[in-house]
Amino acid sequence: MAEYPAAEVAAVIVNYNAGGHLMDCVRSLRAEGVDEIVVVDNGSVDGSERAVAESEPDAVVLSQTRNRGYGGGANVGIRHSSAPLVLVCNPDLTVEPGALKALVAALEADERRAVVGPRIVDPEGSLYPSARTFPALGDALGHALLGLIAPGNRWSRRYKLLDWDHAQPAEVDWVSGACFLARRVALDELGGFDESYFMYSEDVDLCWRAWKAGWRIAYEPAATVVHVQGVSADRRPYRMIAEHHRSLFRFAWRTTEGPRRLLLPFVALGLALRAAMAAAQRLAEGPLERRRARLPASGPGGPLD
Repeated sequence: MAEYPAAEVAAVIVNYNAGGHLMDCVRSLRAEGVDEIVVVDNGSVDGSERAVAESEPDAVVLSQTRNRGYGGGANVGIRHSSAPLVLVCNPDLTVEPGALKALVAALEADERRAVVGPRIVDPEGSLYPSARTFPALGDALGHALLGLIAPGNRWSRRYKLLDWDHAQPAEVDWVSGACFLARRVALDELGGFDESYFMYSEDVDLCWRAWKAGWRIAYEPAATVVHVQGVSADRRPYRMIAEHHRSLFRFAWRTTEGPRRLLLPFVALGLALRAAMAAAQRLAEGPLERRRARLPASGPGGPLD
């Protein structure tokens, strides 16, 4: 794999009360040779952003006066960085050795690739299905209604590409915004993330707009990141459930055309039912640590998956 100049990549981390995970993330990026690191803090009260500022004086820490959401925070960081390639990531993940080189190689293999996403695993090594399809309206409804109670249903499997070989690189519809590498020129052309999504679906929306503009999206399993998941969202779980389902409906409203728009009231009803089910499930499961102890061997899932 060809070497790459570290100056080509800037890392943008959107932080919200991630605690010590944020420092672990920064250290893993430094180990990969990333010099330009921008942390956008969305109003943390746990001191995590101060810890970075004190121990990593070369990192840029941008403290926001309000929580701008994930896409809004990422846009701030992107504007304050300068490298031609931008790694956008959550604060509760670490980048495995060689991951950044693999992402750069995959992005540069095709000049029309706007975004490349890595293989994402949890701390136990279980795969998270981070590469997915743009679901047809029927698949979206089937996943929304059955995904929580029967995650192996055919609609969810098709949407999450669960029957696809995740060990193989491929072009896909979209990849998780938890971590991806993007071309700055593509982000500039697309206007970055749509900030009307506070949390969730800003990644699928970005990739959808990229495809419509003639760009491509890829998945590169040679790059691995370890994602704890849920550290920030667990601070306000019920708001995050509401925001997730609001974002899902926003994306459905934006992308559904023609006579199929007549089905949108049923989509709204289905998402409201799913949100209620997710909230009840979250209440029954309890704190993050207890939920993580019960995760199935096949990988993480839950109300926000």
